[in-house]
Amino acid sequence: MAQQATAGRRYLRVFVSGFFVAVPVTVTVLDRFAYVARVEGASMQPSLNPEGGSDCDVVLLNRWSVRNYQVQRGDIVSVVSPKNPQQKIIKRVIGLEGDFIRTASSRITIIIPTA
Repeated sequence: MAQQATAGRRYLRVFVSGFFVAVPVTVTVLDRFAYVARVEGASMQPSLNPEGGSDCDVVLLNRWSVRNYQVQRGDIVSVVSPKNPQQKIIKRVIGLEGDFIRTASSRITIIIPTA
């Protein structure tokens, strides 16, 4: 019995020390290198969330390589929502600065201004 109690305490000590190392490492990785996000809704179909409905896809967003990345047409990006700053949205880039974009109805032309 005494050996089991000692082994149990040793196991608990190893688990707790590993937990206190793993949590800060995981938080740092998610803050600096990658971010896990859910994609809900139909706006990114068929690339993401192809079935739609109440299902959602889970994606890993790369935070490290975007620091010096030149965004191109067709890229999928995550940005802060202009309507709700607490929410991140995921969209596909269809135009770059200086591009003229026409909607499907061709009634509206969007001009992306240059900085």
